[in-house]
Amino acid sequence: MSEETGSGDRRPVLAEARSADGTTIGYQRVGTGPAVVLLHGAGQSSANLMRLADALSGVFTVCVPDRRGRGRSGPYGDFRGLSTEIDDLCAVLDASGASRLFGLSAGAVIAIETALARPDVTRLALYEPPLTFDGVVHGKWAPRYEQQLDAGRPGAALVTVLKATADRTSPIRWMPRRLLAAGLDSAIKRTAGRPVPAGQMSPRELIPTLRYDAQTVNGAAGALERFGALSCAVLLLGGSKSARDLTASLDGLHRVLPAARRVVLRGAGHTEPDNSRHPDRVAAVLRDFFG
Repeated sequence: MSEETGSGDRRPVLAEARSADGTTIGYQRVGTGPAVVLLHGAGQSSANLMRLADALSGVFTVCVPDRRGRGRSGPYGDFRGLSTEIDDLCAVLDASGASRLFGLSAGAVIAIETALARPDVTRLALYEPPLTFDGVVHGKWAPRYEQQLDAGRPGAALVTVLKATADRTSPIRWMPRRLLAAGLDSAIKRTAGRPVPAGQMSPRELIPTLRYDAQTVNGAAGALERFGALSCAVLLLGGSKSARDLTASLDGLHRVLPAARRVVLRGAGHTEPDNSRHPDRVAAVLRDFFG
């Protein structure tokens, strides 16, 4: 049973699904109405999308899973990249009965690949999937990131990812790499012993998960024409300040899916759906699309 908060908002209920290999995929469920699944991106957990979930919960039953290796879900185990991620998402779709699906970044890559295999997905909303095709390349940061992570330099590894994926107007793009890495390493060490709320993850825990995101995204590289077989309604969402390769991926999808609805959020960047940005703006578009 869910409880009521002081403001009248329902608190999320914790639920579980079992993936094909038996791994537990934990998810948070909130609201009432038709079921919607929200799938987070790289360097995140379900906690990052809970403001978006709350904004949708008055109209939908919103299910927000922790992708494998994060939060309340089981470990990576015998991780096979994209195919494992698809199995995990299918388990949540089956458990929740959802036919509406939203994915952010790497989560959007998993979402679109899953929708290809599941005609029961009737509405698919994608926020800037990093799809590699026809000279548009994502994940070039992975070898340097792996090297730095294996050398015990998580701050430097994260900077490598941020430099490659930051919004086009972000100061991260011009700030000195060494200065950023030193600041992040200091913050990671300073907070190392600090307790983390149940179900959430510290940056120290999240940074190593990025290697699995790179594997997942690389597994989806290839011609976009295969997505022309999608039978569901599609919404292509993005921000006007996002990196140009992300905009290019959306452009490519729109050419293959000319009937898809395309929405550009002015002044927004790649992490607009995240708690720390403006998820209410994203929720307004999703309510209309999923309704």
